Amino acid sequence: MIPVTRPFMPPKKIFDAYTEGIWDRCLLTNDGPLVKMYETEMRERFYLENFTFVSNGTLALQIAIKVLGVQGKVITTPFSYVATTSSIIWSGCDPVFCDINPESFNIDPEHIEEKITDDTTAILVTHVFGNPVDIEKIERIAKTYNLKVIYDAAHCIGVEIAGKSVLNFGDISCLSLHATKMLHSAEGGALVAKDAETTRAIELARNFGHDGPENFGGLGINAKNSEIHAAMGLSVLPFFDEILEKRRALYMQYKDSLSNSGVKFQSLGSNLKYNFSYMPVVFSSKSIRDAVHEKLKEHDIYSRIYFSPSLNLLDYVEPISMPHSENLADCILCLPLYYDLSHKEVELICSLIKHNLS
Repeated sequence: MIPVTRPFMPPKKIFDAYTEGIWDRCLLTNDGPLVKMYETEMRERFYLENFTFVSNGTLALQIAIKVLGVQGKVITTPFSYVATTSSIIWSGCDPVFCDINPESFNIDPEHIEEKITDDTTAILVTHVFGNPVDIEKIERIAKTYNLKVIYDAAHCIGVEIAGKSVLNFGDISCLSLHATKMLHSAEGGALVAKDAETTRAIELARNFGHDGPENFGGLGINAKNSEIHAAMGLSVLPFFDEILEKRRALYMQYKDSLSNSGVKFQSLGSNLKYNFSYMPVVFSSKSIRDAVHEKLKEHDIYSRIYFSPSLNLLDYVEPISMPHSENLADCILCLPLYYDLSHKEVELICSLIKHNLS
């Protein structure tokens, strides 16, 4: 069986060395020493302004919305994982969808301004599959209209623009460290804020607002992560370059093999250091995409129709047409991509796809 993804598992002896200390200390959570070490090492490894470890990427989004005081309407993308939209609504705000550029898969900044009203307080957009949005245009719009900017950077660990981590842009960038991500802590997320004051607000918010045992520095929730998860994160981190190189090689093999088959690939930005988080391909129609999806499944190969549905079609949002996003959701397929995937398996996958398209 070939799954669509499989988490990288570090040598068990490395993980055991970290967990041995946990047993000795009997300290499992509440901002323990491994959590602090992980935050420091992630910040230093990826040249981040700051790095606040939380329990998952969805709570990272919800905390970002809350600590920035976002209310009313939030301009966002319809092409992302459901958490991007659900976090806006969960926080009591209204998502305002702006259609995507069908080549980059990201929100089209040329149409953002026409969506802005007096009730708009923020722009929350996704760097889809780790491909950065047009940050310069979005932040220029945000400055003009005094809007907060939150980036759903779930897929973006290690991604750089002009030598700078993409996580350092916006008021807050939110990262996922879930097991499906190229660099993971089994389960987890993080926030990278632009200043110390916002970072402090995030730290308080993730722990009920606790500012000491009996003091509370504002409204908070429980988004702490554990020493066990930090141990996994610390165990995986040293292998980042090795993971990245393997994924790059597999990604390029897919592109080389499928380049003349009729499928389209995501158009990546310029001056970009990419992390090869996913292997999305776009077919000419939904029927062809579905046929390929089923053909791979017949051979015990599991691809993913991702992202789908287009988020403007969720049953808890106001219906609105987003033709580019809807078409992409109908035709996209993410192919298997993970560290342990072999080049021979990629060859098989590509052969089955091309046979189905011939």
